[in-house]
Amino acid sequence: MNVGDRVTFQFGGKEKEGVVFKIFPKKVYLKVDFPHHPGKLVVRSIAELEGKSPAPQKKRKKAKLEKAKKEKAQRREEKKREPEE
Repeated sequence: MNVGDRVTFQFGGKEKEGVVFKIFPKKVYLKVDFPHHPGKLVVRSIAELEGKSPAPQKKRKKAKLEKAKKEKAQRREEKKREPEE
């Protein structure tokens, strides 16, 4: 991989194509043309582009929200019980 090479990579669940702009030991800067943002720089790890490791997935907030709701409901129930005692 050299500066100026065309590379395809995952972006938003789709395949995008970009031109290598800068190369560092573990990261690559790609210049990509988006519809409303031509020349945008996107950073990817070299391992991700070579396919050595799967792309990291974003953590889901849904599980955290459900857990927080359960804890909040539990505290509410405990508060209701306190005046009875």
